[in-house]
Parts: sequence; structure tokens; C-alpha cells
Amino acid sequence: MALARFSFCHRPSLGFPTPAAPLSSRVSCSSHRLNTTLTEINNSGVIACLRANSVELALEAAGAALTGDISVLEVTMSTPGVFEILQELVQNHPRKIMGVIIFTTSFGICMPFVFVLVILVDMETCVWPYDSPESRHKDSTMLAGSVSMLMVGTVLNAKDAKTAINAGAKFLMSPVILKEIMDDVQGGEVLYIPGAMTPTEIFSAYNAGAKIVKVYPVTALGGTQYISALSKPFSHIPMVASQGIKIDSIGEYIAQGASAVVLSDAIFDKEAMGQRNFNTIHELARLAASQGVKAVEREKWCMLNSSIR
Repeated sequence: MALARFSFCHRPSLGFPTPAAPLSSRVSCSSHRLNTTLTEINNSGVIACLRANSVELALEAAGAALTGDISVLEVTMSTPGVFEILQELVQNHPRKIMGVIIFTTSFGICMPFVFVLVILVDMETCVWPYDSPESRHKDSTMLAGSVSMLMVGTVLNAKDAKTAINAGAKFLMSPVILKEIMDDVQGGEVLYIPGAMTPTEIFSAYNAGAKIVKVYPVTALGGTQYISALSKPFSHIPMVASQGIKIDSIGEYIAQGASAVVLSDAIFDKEAMGQRNFNTIHELARLAASQGVKAVEREKWCMLNSSIR
């Protein structure tokens, strides 16, 4: 049984902090929508990051990943015709959340990254030891039917971020902390995930209002051991692990404290992309999605099991 392979149910918590009581119905509505986005990321456990050199290649690869059960797909702005790609993905996959990733290069130049969060979670892949197939099907139907939000935007700086938000963007993410954007989204519907490297940066981002923080570049910092070390003092801070993560390490990252991981070449294999081998991409996506959901559900079971001991 898959559960038997994992003995580390050490985390006191998984998921996202309970938001403060709403001050008004408007804030309550905003909080609900923001928490819906948080929940979708938390449930998937995997964010697939796609880079391609043409519209056709990107669409084929995205389709292979989405039909492989990937529920969170990021298409980088370095991909030619990214907005044409997003438009077609919107038409083909209408139940989704779209947002913006802000990327700052080592030269201090901000580059926009856009991704699509597709709300098509198959709860049949979840591992709940005492759940019935009927209850899992009911949960899947409720989840898929309750969320249908469209978000789009391209952000180069705080001014562009405001423009994107006004245009309907619901999601912003970067490998660094951009305080001006953090301030702009406070109390609204838009989720901003700042990037952080050190414990001080992670805590500062959370203290400034971040609901979830991206730990980057995680592999260079020690991988799962680094996440494990961070989760001890920061078990209350949801973290997304990003950079150089492989499919076979998804479970350990989530078990050690990450809420989700970002996968790039692990799904969109360079050789497969070069050969346009979409069957391989589809199978890698299916494996990654399955591993992500199972890892998340395993942690939920660990939490439940710990709470009733």
C-alpha cells in the first residue's frame, strides 16, 4: 500500500492559515475567492512550468500536460505568442484560473510570466484509506462545479500590476518580494506569491501579508532538507518549492513541509519537446499529477491520524 512507504507524518499542519474574520461582505467575498485559489494550489501539489519556442509546440505540450491531469499550468512569457496560447487554452479549458508570474532576472530586469490554473481536479486519484468511491466522486463534482474564474494579466512593475489587477488578474508570483505589489493586493481578491530564499525573507514576506511564499532556488539551497529545516520554525507558513525538482521527489518535498512544487523539465522534458514526443509529456504529466495529489492526500491523512491519537 502506498501509505506504507512513508513514515514521516511530522508536520503539525498543512494548508493555509484561516483568514481573519471579514470586516464586510465585500472583504468576505474577496477572501473567499482568494482562498479558493489557495485551496486549488494546495490540492494539486504540482505546478507545471512550460517553456516552448513556438505557439504550436506550446499548445501541443500544454494539451498533453492538461490531458495528463495537470491542474496548474504555467506558460512563461518567453514563449512566442504567449497570449495567443492563453486565448486558445481558455477556449479549450474554460474552467480555470489564470494569473501572472513576475520574474526578475539577475540583472534586475523584470520579466512577466503568465500561467493558467485549470480547475479540473480528479479526486479519484486521491488516497483516503477510509473514503468510499462515492464520496470521492461527490467531492470531485462539488469542487469542479464550484470554481470558474478567469484571470489574465502581464506585469512588469507595480504600475503594470495594478493595470493587470484592474483588467481581472487574480494571481501574481515572483522569485523575489515586491513590497509595492504586496501592498496593492492586500484585502483584495488577487493572490500574490512572493519568492524568498532565506528564513528572514520568508518570515518578512509572511509578516507583510503573503498567504503563501515561494522558496527559490530550492535545489541550490539543499532541496528537501532545506524545506524540512524551514518547516520547523515556519510550519504556519505555506511554501511552494521551486527550481530543479524531479517527479520522484514530489512526495518528499510535500512530506517535509512544502504545500506544492514547481516542475519544469521534469514534465516538459527537453528531449521530448525537441522531438515533439507529446506522448512522453502526457505520461510524465500524469505521473507528476498523480504523485502530487497522492502526496497532498497522504499529508492530510497524516494530520488526521495525528489529531486523533
